Amino acid sequence: MSRLSAHDLISLVLDEDSWSSWDEAPSRAGISEEYAAELAAAAEKSGVDESVLTGEARLHGRRIGVLVGEFGFLAGSIGRAAADRIVAGIERATREGLPLVAAPISGGTRMQEGTPAFVQMVRISAAVAAHRTAGLPYLVYLRNPTTGGVMASWGSLGHVTVAEPGALVGFLGPRVYEALYDKPFPSDVQTSENLYAHGIIDAVLPPDEIGEILDRALTILMAAREGVAPVADPGQESVPDVDTWDCVTRSRRPDRPGVRRLLRYGASDVVPLNGTGQGEKDPGLLIALARFGEAPCVFLGQDRRGQTTDHPMGPEALREARRGMRLASELGLPLVTVIDTQGAALSAAAENGGLAGEIARSLADLVTLDAPTLCLMLGEGNGGGALALLPADRVVAAQHAWLSPLPPEGASAIVHRDLDHAAEMARAQQVRAIDLYRRGIVDRIVAEKPDAADEAEAFCRRVGAVLEHELSALLASGPGSPERRTRRYV
Repeated sequence: MSRLSAHDLISLVLDEDSWSSWDEAPSRAGISEEYAAELAAAAEKSGVDESVLTGEARLHGRRIGVLVGEFGFLAGSIGRAAADRIVAGIERATREGLPLVAAPISGGTRMQEGTPAFVQMVRISAAVAAHRTAGLPYLVYLRNPTTGGVMASWGSLGHVTVAEPGALVGFLGPRVYEALYDKPFPSDVQTSENLYAHGIIDAVLPPDEIGEILDRALTILMAAREGVAPVADPGQESVPDVDTWDCVTRSRRPDRPGVRRLLRYGASDVVPLNGTGQGEKDPGLLIALARFGEAPCVFLGQDRRGQTTDHPMGPEALREARRGMRLASELGLPLVTVIDTQGAALSAAAENGGLAGEIARSLADLVTLDAPTLCLMLGEGNGGGALALLPADRVVAAQHAWLSPLPPEGASAIVHRDLDHAAEMARAQQVRAIDLYRRGIVDRIVAEKPDAADEAEAFCRRVGAVLEHELSALLASGPGSPERRTRRYV
């Protein structure tokens, strides 16, 4: 695999002639003659004075802070001088209110400096944490290779993390593993593709495509939160009083539009994210950064396409959702949750995975979240897995959406010991969107004409317009107040 230098990557991704270095000459005081010679040789070979360059540039016209590793300088290793440079760069970006893009490439801590260099990862992680606490985006592009202390600090703290195809990305370098244990490390573990498959990173993209996803992410993450222009209310059309069981059966149509078509037709910008970032992902949950019109949000949607009989929504989906809740809180973005599930998994694996606890923690996170929240009931809403995404400042529902403690068939089995009374139980339990609207649980209903499955694109565009209006109103009213959070208790 060819390896781009730091300056090559800067030229490829950032706006032409926009790079301005923040770096000062590194201190070499107190080092041995032998090590000084190594550093001088590394500088001559690589054309740079340290393993990391910091500075500012423009990306599609937007000013950003940048950290770029240089593998040609002692394999990108991090010593005290490099750590000082990284921390100074992060702190400057924070002071100046700049989003920060990091492109590490490194074998980890510089062995010539040992433990004094190793402990600098604490300072670097603290600086990134302070940048994130300031509500500023931190975006990471992992290059080949990124291992050791770099991967275990500033390489793993991104709000969005993308990696180079085929890159060696992991903690313990395979050469070290083989030397310690006298056997090779499995070749298919420490790869970008494997990390993506396990929900640890958000995407795998070549360097010439990274600029586009960074720009889309920053368009959403840096969108205005204050002074947002109001969006005209699209209004609420009257909806007919369709029988409850008819609503249930319509919501189960396999061709009913779900979250993917909603984003395709209703959103103006979408950056899909992937997994918890901690080794779990569930195809039943879609997480993304998105904009509806000009209104930005973190989007969490139960994906009907990803939920099957063999793989219903599990506790991993809720842990993934809770990653989105943390992002919304940290970045000051509204959170949009979408309910559309046949129900959470009923299995030994789900119990062992702590499903009940994840439902409870999702509810607790949502009712206390210090960001505006908006829930969309899009289709089926079965059980605690659906309820886990319900608490919100505003709740919008599709006409044929519904919410029930159990599938109506399950309720029938409990009460009547058969499945024949499912329709009767659904009616008695007041599960329809229109019933919930009358009780004040739902704030707005989006009409289906007469069924979302028969007008998928038009329906999704109507929903998108409603979400744009609701989000702009939530942004205008500011962060969640104690009074507004009380509304989440339904």
